[in-house]
Amino acid sequence: MTSTVPGHGRRGFARQLLRSDLVLLAAALIASGLGAVLVHSATRADAGSAYLVRHLLNLVIGLLIALAIVRLDRAALRALAPFVYLAGVVGLVLVLTPLGSEINGSRSWIQVPGGFSIQPSEMAKVGLCVALPMLLAPAAERRDRPRPREILLAGLVTAVPVLLVMAQPDLGSALVLVALALGVLVVSGASWPWLAGVLLAGVAAVVAAFTTPLLSAYQRDRLTAFLDPSADPLGIGYQTQQVRRAIADGGWGGQGLHAGDLTSSGAIPFQETDFVFSVAGEELGFVGAAFVVCLLGLVVARIALAGTRSDDPFVRLVCWAVASWFAVQSVENLGMNLGLLPVTGLPLPFLSYGGSSMFACWAAVGLVVAVTREERSATGRGPVRPRR
Repeated sequence: MTSTVPGHGRRGFARQLLRSDLVLLAAALIASGLGAVLVHSATRADAGSAYLVRHLLNLVIGLLIALAIVRLDRAALRALAPFVYLAGVVGLVLVLTPLGSEINGSRSWIQVPGGFSIQPSEMAKVGLCVALPMLLAPAAERRDRPRPREILLAGLVTAVPVLLVMAQPDLGSALVLVALALGVLVVSGASWPWLAGVLLAGVAAVVAAFTTPLLSAYQRDRLTAFLDPSADPLGIGYQTQQVRRAIADGGWGGQGLHAGDLTSSGAIPFQETDFVFSVAGEELGFVGAAFVVCLLGLVVARIALAGTRSDDPFVRLVCWAVASWFAVQSVENLGMNLGLLPVTGLPLPFLSYGGSSMFACWAAVGLVVAVTREERSATGRGPVRPRR
């Protein structure tokens, strides 16, 4: 199951890793390191260095996961795709049993020893990033559009985790899964009626969330506060107002690291997770916040570029699946910090505190490096460009 490309062995693997997209790896590492700084600033008043240590531990584990994945070649990843997908689905099922824990109106976590928790919806994202390309790559390999049977199977593979996530309920993660699937279908060459069907399914999920008792009272308050922050002045409305105020108070240069008035006072609940961007806005100002946006944009762009340059359909679809996931989740998190989108509880990739998110993000980076490093090793420069 290990790589069979030239340069086999530890030295060969090290050379291949150095030929990987170092810009992507550097951007993801810098984002994770900056996240540690922001998380520490948001939590040091109440918890000292506890969250900083855990964030760095999560980062180390995430890097080890990525390194393990990078050692696999494309054939191994395609063979393992069903098992990764099934592991995510099993986790989503278990979280709905008594093993699951409810936090803020959503039964999305499984508590494990040591005070840590696992969020299976993050693993489900990784599973879809390999399962959908495995199903849809054969069509491109025979230089054809995906057949209806292949698209319907891909739709079923997507619908299972989406419905399980909605049952928690977790509308934000469900929308990310739908967007990920849509990105893969677009790149696979699926015809527009199928793409329209996926969009309608996403819209139907949102409508169902608003018109049925699916969402908890806490989650409904989040959506209500987005439309009218004064409707819940002591709850989520207060939280979102404080977040916007913190970002606005940062100005151009910020109030200084560990010197943000609202951040230091702990006035923003869950600032280290959902609203870590507000720490950058208040303490690092517009310049620091823009740097965060540019870092995440660079990660997405490098992954999408790797997919665009590859002539291997499986590689292309994996890269675009990961790029779609990171792009949609980043936009949603930044949007809810800026008051442009409702609060859905999605973490900011690489920066927010949370082990499951960090592990999943680095696993996704590992996937991208694993599927593209063979092409880079063959040329010694970069991904092979598509033949015309």
